[in-house]
Amino acid sequence: MGIDIDIDIDKATGGATVLKQERALHTRHALVRSAAEVFERHGYVRAKLTEISAGAGVSPGALHFHFENKAAVAATVQAVAAESLRRAARTATRRPDLDPLRRLTDASYALAERLRQDVVARAGSRLSGDEACRTEVDLGAEWRACVHGLLTEAAARDLLAGGVSRADATASVVAATTGLEVLGRTDPEWLSPETLTRVWRVTLPRLAAPGALSRLPPGPGA
Repeated sequence: MGIDIDIDIDKATGGATVLKQERALHTRHALVRSAAEVFERHGYVRAKLTEISAGAGVSPGALHFHFENKAAVAATVQAVAAESLRRAARTATRRPDLDPLRRLTDASYALAERLRQDVVARAGSRLSGDEACRTEVDLGAEWRACVHGLLTEAAARDLLAGGVSRADATASVVAATTGLEVLGRTDPEWLSPETLTRVWRVTLPRLAAPGALSRLPPGPGA
């Protein structure tokens, strides 16, 4: 009987621990999303921890249980956003059956869609460029490196138009796509597939060699 009671107590204790962990994880997720909404609305400097905790439906004390200060909240939002955006980019670019220009356009659509749909991704991207809360995460630099790498591969395979340097091509693509990301913070239509297609319709004929261009009708997944 004593053994059975001990087993029942262990099961109950274990179940309570799991439930507590699930609640803590749920609270943390709610805080990250609320923080993203507040950072997107006000920016880092004007964001208030009280507004973040209220948006998550928890007390300020609960917020401080998970995060030491606003900088820690912002760093977590950036980390979550970075992983989400990296995953979207990897899915689009790790396609050996596609040429690098196709992978580049596919990546731009994947990232734009993630930014349009996910407030955490948008807030993390904005925070990444905010001098007031600089961390080791630099999403802009990662995107520039991705674009440059794919265009370098395209140049090696003679897919770039004559007279177009990798530096100029990288600058053009990064400027156009980053501009859409900034505009999309206030109007999601700037991150829509239709808007991005308009950009590629103008950009691709200048960047791609004629033979490569014929295989790249602009559009999501095209």
